[in-house]
Amino acid sequence: MGLHKILKIVAFALAILGAIFALTIMAGDDDTALSMSGNMLYVTYAVLGIVLALVVIFVIKGLFAGDLKKTLLTVGAFAAVLFVSYGISSGTDLDLTPFTSKGMDIDEGTSKIVGAGLYAFYTLAIVAIGSMLLGGVRNIFNK
Repeated sequence: MGLHKILKIVAFALAILGAIFALTIMAGDDDTALSMSGNMLYVTYAVLGIVLALVVIFVIKGLFAGDLKKTLLTVGAFAAVLFVSYGISSGTDLDLTPFTSKGMDIDEGTSKIVGAGLYAFYTLAIVAIGSMLLGGVRNIFNK
């Protein structure tokens, strides 16, 4: 039995378990819902741990099976986008008094990180959309 089939069976079993917990929470009273939501949280942590472990395993497996140079160039380009986004984000373009008056711990550093995340998202979205358009145009003209 291949690893792919085993993962499909595990995913199916976890989906059934999650559905049972969700139906129990919806059908039960408040005490049952409270105790079951705690159990659901533990299942969520377990599933998250399994998924993260499998992602790390398959990423490492893919690194050694594929072209390592190409992978490192892609990771480097992604890191460069993050660094440039952080560099051009100022963190001072937002009035922080509404946040601090409500007791939120937001300072210029937090604002700079959020701005960098937005710049990185916009840049990566433009690159993704551009590459999809370029691929579509190539397919149209190659036919």
